[in-house]
This record gives sequence, structure tokens and C-alpha cells, in this order.
Amino acid sequence: MTKQKLSQQQRETIFVLLLFVIPFLSPGLALLLGLVVALSIGNPFIQHNKVFTKMLLQASVVGLGFGMNVEQAISAGKTGILFTIFSIAITMILGLLFGKLLKINKDTTILVAGGTAICGGSAIAALGPVIDAKNRDMTVALGTIFMLNAAALFLFPPIGDWLHMSDTQFGYWCAIAIHDTSSVVGAAATRSEIALHIATTTKLIRALWIIPLSLIVAFFYNRGHEKKSKITIPWFIFLYVVAMLIATYFPEGQAVYTKAVSIAKMGMIYTLFLIGTGLSKENIKEVGFSPILLGIILWFIISILSAIVILLL
Repeated sequence: MTKQKLSQQQRETIFVLLLFVIPFLSPGLALLLGLVVALSIGNPFIQHNKVFTKMLLQASVVGLGFGMNVEQAISAGKTGILFTIFSIAITMILGLLFGKLLKINKDTTILVAGGTAICGGSAIAALGPVIDAKNRDMTVALGTIFMLNAAALFLFPPIGDWLHMSDTQFGYWCAIAIHDTSSVVGAAATRSEIALHIATTTKLIRALWIIPLSLIVAFFYNRGHEKKSKITIPWFIFLYVVAMLIATYFPEGQAVYTKAVSIAKMGMIYTLFLIGTGLSKENIKEVGFSPILLGIILWFIISILSAIVILLL
């Protein structure tokens, strides 16, 4: 059954019916189902998919903040910031180096390296306007990061078990070595609440580095360019902090906070499904081999190095 053999109404009906199945799926299966839909019947609401995915992801992240405690977050942040600085710096440096060796478009290299270093699609979306990237460069970078994201969601849980990582270690590893927040949450959630809290907090601390990285990239990019670039700030991260503060200092609303976290986790599963449906055969063809190779090289290096550091500390 293909989208050519189905009418728009039939595709929309199938898509809507599948939405009722999502709550019963694990994060990995939700992503896989999205991929199956994208490559078989196609997403009938593709023109709205990007907006819905972004809004749902950000709302879900804010909702997860109600399950966090400020003291725990500060503790996790102090430990995670060392990993964050190390991983971001080495990923960006190696990304530019290997991008040059592989003769990849400079803009594509910056986007892939930035997406790997910080938070996947969000970093790419923020850096795109900064370097005035073309749509093709954005698509290639997003396609590369997305494919690796999908692989990480399935591979990290069993590898973490094989390495005998504790819940805390696994949470840090997910936050550092997996690109997008949705996949970080999805992978960490398969382990425990502790892993989920560590991963979410550390990942959002990493995401804040979008701001200084954008400023640095903008500074170097604007040299020699008359047109000044725009920097996109991920405001939803600050709302996550507000939710965390409310949950910590107004404990009488615990019942509401617990419900909000439950809804947020479900929102993340729907987000992964929508991310999967956003991929197309054309996207896969357009990605090409070199950017994927760059993404894989960077991913392998940061995954291995961060795992070694985490296990030794």
C-alpha cells in the first residue's frame, strides 16, 4: 500500500487512527512507526508536521520540569557541566577538521557539528539563521542527525546494560552522546526515573550552550559579510527552569505536577512519532554519504570518549 494508491482522505484517516495506538508504544517503537508511515503512505499533514513537532517537543520538555527538584538539578548540573564543555569543544573542533578533510560544504559541516555537539535539530534550527544556511544545507544536516538519533534510541539502552552503567552514568551518557532532547528522554526513560532526571537536566544545560555557540559562530561568520545574522534563543528552556522552581517550592501541588509529568512523557512519545513521519525518501537521497560519514565519525568519537570518562569517574 503506497500513498499513490490511497486518497488524501484515506491517508488522513489512517494517520489519525494510528494516533490512538501511540500511547501503548515505547519511545523506540513510536519512532519506528513514524518511519514506517513516512516511507509507506506518507504523512498527510506534512505541511504542519514541523510546527506541531516543535511545539509538542517544547511543551513536553517544560512539563518534565515539574518532575524535577532544584537541588537535584544543581547537583546534576555541576557534574554535567564538565562533560558538557569538554564534549562541545572537541566535537566542534573535530567536526570542522573532518568536514574539511571530507570536502563537505562549510555550512553543512557547521550544522552537523553543532547538532552533534549540543542538541540536534534545535541547534541546527538555531545555527541555520546565524550562518544564513540554504534550505538544502539544513535538510542535509537535519537528515544526518535524525538518522543517527533514530539509531541511538535503539542502541544506547542495550549498550548501557552491556557496559554495566549505573542509572546515573547512563543518564549522563544519553545526555552527552545522543543528539535531540526527545531521543535523550526516550532512551533514558527505558532505564529509570533517576536516569531520566539526570539525562533531561544535563541535556537542557547543554542546550543552553546554543546561545554562546551561536554568538561565537555569528562573530566569525559576520566577518566579511555585510548582512548581520540572527540568533535564535531557545526560550522554552527557561520555562523548564520555571516549572522546576514551582515544583520545588510549592510542593502542595504535587498531584498536579505528577499528572503534568505523565502527560509530558506521553507528549515525548508522540513527538518521536511525528519526527519519524517527517522523514521522506527524498530527504534520505538528499543527505548523501559524506555528511552522514561526518555525523557517524563525530558520534562514534563523542560516544566512546564520553562513555570512558563517565565510567572512570
